[in-house]
Amino acid sequence: MRDRILTLLFLLISTSVFAQNIDIRILRSVYSPHDLKSDQFMKFVSSSNNGMVLGIPITVGIVGLIKHDEKWINSACQIVVANAINLGATYTLKYTINRDRPFLTYPDIRNKVNEKSPSFPSGHTSSAFATATSLSLAFPKWYVIVPSYVWAGTVGYSRMQLGVHYPGDVLGGMITGAGSAYLTYKLNKWINKSYARKHE
Repeated sequence: MRDRILTLLFLLISTSVFAQNIDIRILRSVYSPHDLKSDQFMKFVSSSNNGMVLGIPITVGIVGLIKHDEKWINSACQIVVANAINLGATYTLKYTINRDRPFLTYPDIRNKVNEKSPSFPSGHTSSAFATATSLSLAFPKWYVIVPSYVWAGTVGYSRMQLGVHYPGDVLGGMITGAGSAYLTYKLNKWINKSYARKHE
């Protein structure tokens, strides 16, 4: 029994070290310690996240009120709820896993923006993907889906170029955000079906 536990611990540690090695290798291929011309754009994209996360549901909600369209109003509420669930999930994971930022672990990585919370998952990426996924599920048209995910993907990439997240953090943020949005979407459909049955 003790041998099995030791073997399991060895495998977990080996996997963790291997994953960490891949993470830092990919990050170093994306990140440059020098100031790049594209850094300013990446800072802009990264900082646009909060405005977009708030602005998109507000805009959708206002359009819904003007048009007297319940679908738009419901979609705005879904985006807000998805981001609330995502926020809770992201910060629970952040402080449970408590992973150090790459610039704290590796001297050759310089943070180009200030961040204090733990690294995994990327909060900017998770909220961007929660918003993009909610919007794409609410309005499944290519001209909504493509720009939404291009923006969300660029937010995730910017976090690596700015030296504040590993690729694994960004991937974790993508899964957490998209998962929160999909869960909210399915929950909303279930609630609507249950309500319709009760009032038939």
